[in-house]
Amino acid sequence: MITIGILNVQGAVSEHYDITKTAVENMNIEAKVESVRYADEVAKCDGIIISGGESTVIGKIIQRRGIDTVIKENNIPVFGTCAGMVLLAKKTDFDQPLIGLMDIDVERNAFGRQKDSFESMLSFLDEDYLGVFIRAPAVKDYDKSKDNIQVLSELDGKVVAIKQNHNIAIAFHPELTDDTRIHEYFIQEILDCVV
Repeated sequence: MITIGILNVQGAVSEHYDITKTAVENMNIEAKVESVRYADEVAKCDGIIISGGESTVIGKIIQRRGIDTVIKENNIPVFGTCAGMVLLAKKTDFDQPLIGLMDIDVERNAFGRQKDSFESMLSFLDEDYLGVFIRAPAVKDYDKSKDNIQVLSELDGKVVAIKQNHNIAIAFHPELTDDTRIHEYFIQEILDCVV
């Protein structure tokens, strides 16, 4: 039995909770999906999902509550979408708290502001996937010398999904679709860690 935590401090939390529950059912595995808000709750999880929202606000709360420390000390895999991608980066174009688990440099609002939100078909691991982009970031650069980094998807020449070790950062919002494949992909990463 694994426990997947949906970090519930701000953002599209309920959508991630619902689609993760569906992904678990689709995979026919034993897993608990829990909403988590504090470091002691995060410490009990085998994987954490950080949703979209305001990355500066989420980052400050994560830091203040010591959630970033718990994630690092326990080597908990993290799946970050939109604001979550920003938080997973070691560098971004704004002075804000970061977890810094991935050797990536992220540009916030790389595709424009809220009014520039859009949907686009893209290729994720060589399969068609509908990406929902809302004030989306993108990876401006990543450490190409690291063999543990894998680009998972690009759009218009920008990296919009990337993986390092068991951490996944995605610029778009898979939780706003009915497609569970990306959540299932992350859950498989968790399973590979705990086996």
